[in-house]
Amino acid sequence: MTKTLELSFVQQLQTNQNIIHKICRLYTSGEDAHKDLFQEITIQLWKAFPKFRGDSKFSTWAYRVALNTAITLYRKNKRSVATIAYESRQHFTQDIDYNYEEEEQLKLMYQAVYQLNDIEKALVFMYLEDKDYHEISETLGISGVNARVKMNRIKGKLKKILNPLGI
Repeated sequence: MTKTLELSFVQQLQTNQNIIHKICRLYTSGEDAHKDLFQEITIQLWKAFPKFRGDSKFSTWAYRVALNTAITLYRKNKRSVATIAYESRQHFTQDIDYNYEEEEQLKLMYQAVYQLNDIEKALVFMYLEDKDYHEISETLGISGVNARVKMNRIKGKLKKILNPLGI
């Protein structure tokens, strides 16, 4: 890979790493699992980056790769994954401290979302990130109408989870 391509990847990853952290938060419980998934998503993004054509925004493409990686790994309940060595490379990003205390107020919402299935989690995540239904449907590979219908059903599910007595 050329140095220019590597620098471009590093810049895009730096800019969009919070997307990856949020996906990791949705699909893991615990800091170690979060770090493992973050690393695996970064590796998958790096492997796929030479094929990124720019037909969509980098963030949209990164969502797709990250979600697919998270869903694949945790659907199979695999904790250890094959990785490639990067000893000969410089580290891509500086590790930023991910402050779990700041998300304490979101704990109940995360617990509710965690009870949803994998596709529902992905849809909620993108919805909360203010992605429009076109981008959501493009990323998840479903129609815009299907995304809207699913989101309305998910909202109902979350209301029942968060307020089971309907008070």
